[in-house]
Order: sequence, then structure tokens, then C-alpha cells
Amino acid sequence: MSNKKTQIGEGAMVEYVTAMIGGQLFGLPISRVQDVFMPERVTRVPLSSREIAGVLNLRGRIVTVVDMRARLGLPKPEDGKAPMAVGVDLRGESYGLLIDQIGEVLRLAEAGMGENPVNLDPRMAKLAGGVHRLDGQLMVVLDVDRVLELAPEMMAA
Repeated sequence: MSNKKTQIGEGAMVEYVTAMIGGQLFGLPISRVQDVFMPERVTRVPLSSREIAGVLNLRGRIVTVVDMRARLGLPKPEDGKAPMAVGVDLRGESYGLLIDQIGEVLRLAEAGMGENPVNLDPRMAKLAGGVHRLDGQLMVVLDVDRVLELAPEMMAA
């Protein structure tokens, strides 16, 4: 992937893996992304919250799968397409964030990230570390720690 926009002296750059969830563009800092995979054979966890899609075995690791649509209060997709998952780690535990579609890697100036706009959906705002305004659309930067914040009580079942 060539980045034609890179100029010398532009300040700190951050790379994001982009993902679509419910028609909204999200960015995950690439430093937090372990892998991207198709979630297969997800086992439901009894008594877990609806935000936990279940667990799966990914190359010998047990991965807790978080349904990002449920986490954002969005309805289930109607298009019948298989979801993708972005693998992230938090405190040595592996998680897969279910997304609708994976995008490209974007390299953006750290200084270009703005505060959450006041009109940002509160369900997104609580998981967002800020936003980048791109050509004609808003990319919400997901704060992985906040996304997984509910993990302890989810797993206590």
C-alpha cells in the first residue's frame, strides 16, 4: 500500500485499520490490531450479555467474540453477509470484534483527529477516542479499551 500523501515534516502519523459497522466508518489504531479473520464456529456463552457473540478457537487461542453492532446498539444486519472480525488483545486476553466489513489501512496525521462532535450518537461517542473528518465522511476512532470495558462483568456469568 503506497501512501502518496506522506510529506516530510507532517508531524506524528497514526495508521488505522478501517471497518464498516452499520454503515458508519470506524478506525482502529493499527497498533492494537492483532489480525483480521472470518469468525467460524462461534460457541454461545450461556448467560453472557447480548454483546458477547460467543467464543471461538483461533489457532489454539480462545477468543471472546464481541458483537460490535450490539455494543453500539445497532440492529442485526439484514444483508445476510458473513461478518468479519478484528482481533485485539487487552491485558493478555484475546478478543474478536465482529464488524460488517473490513476496509483499508489509512495513515492520518495525529493532529488531524478532532474531539467527538456534539451530535455524534451517544452510543458511538462513549466508545470513541475522537474522529477524523475524511472526504465527505466521518471516521470514528474506536478506543479499544473502552470497547472492551464491559468485559469483566460479561465474563462473570
